[in-house]
Amino acid sequence: MADEAIQTERPPKRRPLRTLLWVLGGGLGFLFLVNIFFPDLDLSTEDRIALIRVEGVILDSQTTVGELKRFSENPSVKAIVLRIDSPGGGVVPSQEIYDAVKRVRSKSNKTVIASMGSVAASGGYYIAAATDRIVANPGTLTGSIGVIMETANIEGLLQKIGVEGVVIKSGKYKDVGSPLRKMSDEERGLLQTVMDDVHKQFIEAVAEGRSLELTDAQALADGRIFTGRQAKEAKLVDELGDLEDAIQLAADVVGIEGEPKVVETRRRFSIRELLESKFSAMFPKLDFHSGVSMKYLMAF
Repeated sequence: MADEAIQTERPPKRRPLRTLLWVLGGGLGFLFLVNIFFPDLDLSTEDRIALIRVEGVILDSQTTVGELKRFSENPSVKAIVLRIDSPGGGVVPSQEIYDAVKRVRSKSNKTVIASMGSVAASGGYYIAAATDRIVANPGTLTGSIGVIMETANIEGLLQKIGVEGVVIKSGKYKDVGSPLRKMSDEERGLLQTVMDDVHKQFIEAVAEGRSLELTDAQALADGRIFTGRQAKEAKLVDELGDLEDAIQLAADVVGIEGEPKVVETRRRFSIRELLESKFSAMFPKLDFHSGVSMKYLMAF
C-alpha cells in the first residue's frame, strides 16, 4: 500500500516537456505579435546604413518623409541611401521630400546619398538634388528638369454628341483650364507665369544642390533627359555606379569599416498601392483629378 501511495504522488514524467513546449509556444506567439505590431523594432546599436526606396510616380510624400524622419532619429543609422527609380510626379510631394532630405542633413547631421535606378527624372531628380552625393548607373535616364501641365479641350466632341457644357463661376479665371471650352491667350499667359515660377523653383533647387551658377543650371533645365554618363559630364551626377556602390560610398563617408549593414523599412503589402504605382508608371499622362495640376514628371 505504501508503494502504491508513493507512485500516485509522483508527478507525471511528461510535465517538464509539456512546460517547455508551452514556453516555446508562448515565445513564438510573442515574437509573432511583435512582428505584426512593431515590424520595424530595432534594438541593435551596430552602425548601419538605412535604405529608403522612392519608386514609381511620386503621388504622395507621407511614407518617404516618415521614413526619413524615423531613420534620422535612430542613433545607430549613420547615413541614408535614397534609391530613386521614378520619372517624377506631383510638384508638392517632390518638394516635400526634397525639404525632408535637407532637414535630415542639416538638423540630424546625417549623410544622404542618392542612388539612381532605371530612371530618376524630373521630380525624381529634384529629390536627388537635395542629397550629399548622387550615384547613377551609366544608362540611367535622368534630368528632365522642367514642369508640365496638361489639359484637354473636349468642346468639339461635346458638340458632336449634342452635349453643352455649362459653367457658373464667380471670378474671371475661376474655370481656367476647363476642358469644356478653348483656352484664351490671356488664360494661357496666366498659366505660363505660374509654370515659369514653379520651373524657377526647380532650377534654384538644382543650382543650390549641385553648387552650380544659376545660369548654368538654367541652361540644363529645358526638359531634356540625360543618360547617367551624360549627367556626370554635365555635373548633375557625382559618380557612376549601382546601388551597392552607393551604399559603400555612404559607409566610406561616415567611416563604417568593412561591409556595411543595411536596414530598410519593411513595407506592408498593399494591392491598392501596387496598382496605383504600376498604373501611374505605365500611364503617367492619365490624370483623373479634375482641374489644373502641375507635375515634375518626365513625359513619355
